[in-house]
Amino acid sequence: MKIFVRPAMILFTAFGFVAAHAQTSTPVKKNEASKNSAQKRPVEPALAPHEISIAEKVHVGRMPCELGASVHISADQHAPGYFNLQGQGYKYRMRPVTTSTGAIRLEDEKAGAVWLQLANKSMLMDQKKGRRLADECAHPDQVAVAKEMKINPPPALIDVSNGASSNQR
Repeated sequence: MKIFVRPAMILFTAFGFVAAHAQTSTPVKKNEASKNSAQKRPVEPALAPHEISIAEKVHVGRMPCELGASVHISADQHAPGYFNLQGQGYKYRMRPVTTSTGAIRLEDEKAGAVWLQLANKSMLMDQKKGRRLADECAHPDQVAVAKEMKINPPPALIDVSNGASSNQR
């Protein structure tokens, strides 16, 4: 199938516009047209080594969440470190972001979406609207960690036993 590309001149009238085409035309093959449109896609910046190391820790696949929801995360084979995240009613293009806490964080800065992956669960938040889109999402590895945390709880961040003895003075 051939597509003809013609230089066009647009004439505006009181009732709309009319396109007047020049008599010369250049045939363009369908494959060439699709190559040109693929080249116009925005090129995503390459990630830094520390961002790639974050990306290597991201759980991929379908993850069930609370209230019967689920999220699917897939790694982009053409852009290392980037992920496609989708669920019911949303799709995001995510990239890793460094955190001070060590949590795995992916962001779609344009859409305002944030994926937080902890050891025992993950959640998807919409920063623009200030709400969670999906919570208690868990990869099988996270389910195992959550079960272990129930059997052997981690130490408390704040030791409340010292507070009780200081009030007795």
